[in-house]
Order: sequence, then C-alpha cells, then structure tokens
Amino acid sequence: MEFILASANAHKAQELNELLKLGGLDIIPAASKVDVVEDGTSFEENAFKKASGYFQKFKQPCVSDDSGLVIPARKDILGIYSARYADEFEDYKDKNRILLEDIQALKGDEREAYFACSLCFYISAEEVYFFEGRVHGKISHRASGDDGFGYDPIFLPNGRDGKSLAELPDWKMINSHRAKACGAASKFFKNK
Repeated sequence: MEFILASANAHKAQELNELLKLGGLDIIPAASKVDVVEDGTSFEENAFKKASGYFQKFKQPCVSDDSGLVIPARKDILGIYSARYADEFEDYKDKNRILLEDIQALKGDEREAYFACSLCFYISAEEVYFFEGRVHGKISHRASGDDGFGYDPIFLPNGRDGKSLAELPDWKMINSHRAKACGAASKFFKNK
C-alpha cells in the first residue's frame, strides 16, 4: 500500500520506508509542501492535522508523524513545541546548550524524559489509524556523540550505560520512538 508522506522531506520518507518495510507499505515524499497549522494540543492531533491536510490536497492515502522530547518535570518547554524551542537558533547545538541551561536546576529523577512519536495513517475520512512509540531516558548534563541530530546528543536512553542517542545510531534505528511506532504500524498493516 502506498502512502504520501505529509512532508516534502525525502530523507524522512526513506527512513520511514526502511522502518515500515515489514508492513508492506511504500512511503513516497509529497510532490510539494502543504502549509498546515500545527496548533493541536498533542502529538496525535498535530499528526492528524498534517495527514488530513496532505490528503485534502493529494486525494491519496497519507502518513505523517509528529514527535518531540518531553521532560515531565518541565511541561512548560519542549513537548509538541520541541522543534520550535529556542527558535531564534537554527543549529541544535545552540538549542541543546540553551536547554541544558534552562534545566540546570533539575536533579536526579527530575531529569527523566522521553521521546514520543505519533504516526497517523490517513486512508480516508472514515479510515484513520494512529500508532505511538516512546523511548525513555533522561537528559544529560552535557552533549556527547556525533551521529545523532536534534536533541540526540543530550538524551541518555535507559539501559545504555550512559551513552547518548547520538552515540548509539544502530541501537536508535531499532529502538527509537519512531522505530517503535513504525513497528506497531507494520505489524498492524501486515495483518490487515
């Protein structure tokens, strides 16, 4: 089954194809970008807004994801606004530096965090499916690793001996929040 990715990002389409191959799904990048206002109150709502917006334009099944980093002790930052946090900076090295400064007062369990991904498969107005994946860990006190992007250098997944996601690219490909959401979707569509 073919889905248009609610994004013009060809790299993301390639990544989702790799993660969803077991479900018999083919993800293609959108031919053009659709401006969608992501004003939902959850990852799921924003994923739905993107998928339905692209479906309205292309009239074909669409898939979208919305994801971000959540720090429960600091619900006032990140979450659905992760990509827009410290938006005066384009480089995530700067965003990570500012985030570490913003949460420097957090100690121990207060630094617990998780990455969340919500996938929305919009086949028609009557047929919409959601899948969520999470990876739990904590925020480090300094950035480490060169293989990740975004907040990966400051996120230490549980059970990985204090290594950041940016130091664990092979592990991340199999165990990330997006990989978990895609795994659930693959299993569902394979059996559908």
